[in-house]
Amino acid sequence: MSGDTDIRVGGPPAAGHRSTEHSEVRTAVVKFLLMGGLALVLVALPITFWIRAAAESHALNESIVVTQRLADHSAAPLITAGLLAGDPSAISDLDRMFRPWLDKEGVLRVKIWNPDGKVLYSDQKSLIGQVFGLPGPELKLLADGDARATLGRQQDQENQFESAAGELVEVYVRFAGPDGSPLILEAYYDDEPLRKAQEEVLYGVIPPFLLSLFVLQLAQLPTAVRLARKIQANRTTSHRLLKHAAEASDLERKRIARDLHDDVIQDLSGLAYALESEGLHGGGRTPVLTGAREILQRNVRKLRTMTTELYPPDLDEYGLAAALARLAGPVQDHGISLELDVPAEIELDRDQAAMLYRVARESLANVVKHSHATTVRVSMTSGPRGAEISVADDGIGFDEAQSSPEGHSGLRILRDTFRATGGTFEVRTAPGAGTTVRARLDRPAAARL
Repeated sequence: MSGDTDIRVGGPPAAGHRSTEHSEVRTAVVKFLLMGGLALVLVALPITFWIRAAAESHALNESIVVTQRLADHSAAPLITAGLLAGDPSAISDLDRMFRPWLDKEGVLRVKIWNPDGKVLYSDQKSLIGQVFGLPGPELKLLADGDARATLGRQQDQENQFESAAGELVEVYVRFAGPDGSPLILEAYYDDEPLRKAQEEVLYGVIPPFLLSLFVLQLAQLPTAVRLARKIQANRTTSHRLLKHAAEASDLERKRIARDLHDDVIQDLSGLAYALESEGLHGGGRTPVLTGAREILQRNVRKLRTMTTELYPPDLDEYGLAAALARLAGPVQDHGISLELDVPAEIELDRDQAAMLYRVARESLANVVKHSHATTVRVSMTSGPRGAEISVADDGIGFDEAQSSPEGHSGLRILRDTFRATGGTFEVRTAPGAGTTVRARLDRPAAARL
């Protein structure tokens, strides 16, 4: 509905208030720990992946360093003109040099390429002498000399002997031949050492990192507990002040109603009787005396109605249902039909009953003064989780977005009171669509047990 507003807040303290406070503090601390745990996970996961990637990058760089040393210090001295011509003895010399690396150092395959893509040497003899087109990265390596290492599956044409080995570390480095021309040493390493290095880094960094975050969380816990208790204490103080303010308002209403009834209404009633007596015995009824007496009697009736509205009933004596029924009279006196749907027995404490009564009283007063309604319905429900009251009329409504019109300040005060002391409070209205005021008070968790 256009112009609807929905204000939601939390419930007033009742019996077992101290245990409820402790329960709320515990709930706040549990939420703090849960959020801290969630933050711990959210922080730890990306850091874990980052450390893992950094460890992988470090291991790949180490592979480049090892392969470059192998090329410069072991392979380069054995690159002779005979090897370039395919001399079997030169190939055998390289076999002897690479055999320890192939047997013990985790190297699975070795190839030496010339710039034309010809395999000058490989531990797989069938590859020697074959020509493959060098891909872009290898051509770039020949141009600028930046070695590269990658981790992945090998599926290219020249990888027929590596394709079934799963993920491998592939390293390309450049070194100089006997005539100074660039050559490429390609080495494939088992990925197990790299994975082991990653695990060592993770197991070495993550536990102390997580422990540090956990200790930080524990260090903040006492502060969180104190803050939760302070917030709860402030809420309790605010509730107590608002409760005293509401009780003071009721007492002031009683005083005003009593003063009006005992003094002003009695004096005006006596004056009305005096005018009537004067009209009967003092020379006949004159228009002036008759008009004055009627005005006085009309104002006396209005004042009696006002005192009824002002004087809050004794809820402990009458009960909430009976107190709400007493509000029907002034509404019906203005020609408005009132439907009352209230359970005969309502289990509420004195403070909760008073709050809901004030909602009905203020809402009905606004219906009479502003709504131009023909019908208003007051309904109430009560259950283990709390109680709710609703006052709905078929009047002209108003635009809540433009703020409440003049005379609705009582609802604003009630809204603010509910915001501070608990429950939910909402006003739903729109021009021409009537107004519904709904308020709910939730029972404290301790009271539900």
